Amino acid sequence: MGIVNVTPDSFSDGGQYFSTDSAVNHAMSLINDGADILDIGGESTRPGAAPLYVDDEVNRILPVIKSIRQKDLVVLISIDTTKSVVAKLAVEAGADIVNDISGFTLDERMPVVVAELDVPVILMHMKGTPKNMQNDPAYADLIGEISSFFLTQINVAKSADVSSEKIILDPGIGFGKTIAHNFILIQKLKEFCDLGYPVLIGPSRKAFIGTILDLPPNDRIEGTAAAVSACILNGARIVRVHDVKEMKRVVTITEKIRTAA
Repeated sequence: MGIVNVTPDSFSDGGQYFSTDSAVNHAMSLINDGADILDIGGESTRPGAAPLYVDDEVNRILPVIKSIRQKDLVVLISIDTTKSVVAKLAVEAGADIVNDISGFTLDERMPVVVAELDVPVILMHMKGTPKNMQNDPAYADLIGEISSFFLTQINVAKSADVSSEKIILDPGIGFGKTIAHNFILIQKLKEFCDLGYPVLIGPSRKAFIGTILDLPPNDRIEGTAAAVSACILNGARIVRVHDVKEMKRVVTITEKIRTAA
């Protein structure tokens, strides 16, 4: 899954692909590099980010989705949003997947809308909101609490008639977690896989890598590669990354190791 941030303030590439043309060109480049899915987001979810108005988010993402879909009919498009209105408009414009970083907790209409759209949904765990999630996040039982959250939100999804086979889980690296929490999540990832749903993980260029290596976001490719490889070996089946060409190579070799007879 390649990342296309149509935002002025994302932590790694904010503003770099803010115009429609630059975002679409970047998306085409990611497809050429081997992306199977493009994750299009119009609202920054970096730590401390403020919420975005619906109209602003729609105006950012719809032209990008429409243009990508006109150029490529095969690549899967994911809409990264917590708003049901945005999700519906994005799918109608050509998106295939809804990626809700709140795991159905910020918009009570989202489960029903996803069920009506009949598309896969990614339920991510986030402690708090982007604005406050890194204000001293604490857990009595990190894995147990996130697993409990997943089971609760899976039931919310099913109660709204979202099909079980369309549910994907994401433990939310960096979303209300300390540096230590993020490493534990990767180490214990199989426990989430054991819940019986595909697991997506997004460690790309994140602060837990940068802090350990003392490197800025654009210089975290080796750390990201190590994290991606470990995530796959521990059960992840979708990896959300900025550097698609390089991570595709990492995934290819890691999969050979994972499935070697």
